[in-house]
Amino acid sequence: MDKNIIKKLIDTGLSQNEAIVYLSSLENGTAPASSIAETAGLNRVTTYSVLERLLEEGLMAVSQRKGTKHFTALSPDILIEEIQRRAENLNRSLPLLKSLMGGQEDRPLVRFFKGLEGVQNAYWETLESRTQMLNYANSKNIRDHWPDYDQEYVLERKKKKIFLRGLAPEDLQGKKVQEKDAEYFRETRLLPKKHFWVENEINIYDDKFFIASFDPEPFAIIIQSQTVADTQRQIFEIAWESVEGR
Repeated sequence: MDKNIIKKLIDTGLSQNEAIVYLSSLENGTAPASSIAETAGLNRVTTYSVLERLLEEGLMAVSQRKGTKHFTALSPDILIEEIQRRAENLNRSLPLLKSLMGGQEDRPLVRFFKGLEGVQNAYWETLESRTQMLNYANSKNIRDHWPDYDQEYVLERKKKKIFLRGLAPEDLQGKKVQEKDAEYFRETRLLPKKHFWVENEINIYDDKFFIASFDPEPFAIIIQSQTVADTQRQIFEIAWESVEGR
């Protein structure tokens, strides 16, 4: 059974067992719970319970054949219609939900990403930026942990026309990065290593402040707060002007 399809079904709001049973039912056509359970690799009691939930959610139909219940998974189009219906209901409820927040919308939103894949996902999110990106980075460190960083992330940033201004240590890798500034739609300024040595990477864009760290374990944090982002921009500009022309 395709794990990617199961994940996509889970993303729509189904539990893992619901996704597996729904797919198994699609494969079986109209069939008793025992046949669906065998395809799903679940016991019959669990499968029957999941089928009942799918019936309640409108994703399954049931009929009687010779005294035995037979289940039929409804078209995947039903899933799309259900997601759209839930989204419409949520939109209608949004003003009420916001009124209950008591000013909480002004509070920073902090999200944590764990592991290299999680960190990469956080980087991909930065490519939604509508503003110029300000960056502090250890040019060598990021590429040691993500060898295809330039070919994957940097080229995609260039393609999206998100200009970057960056500060990096004045080492061999930093100089190599600076030499390719024009090619990669950015401007890099280098600081002497004795004054500036960073292990983390920091990006400031839109109303967000992004931090990525790779040692000892990769993780990233995105803080969404206009005041935090604006304060960090001011700090960056002070550092940027201090190394003008480098």
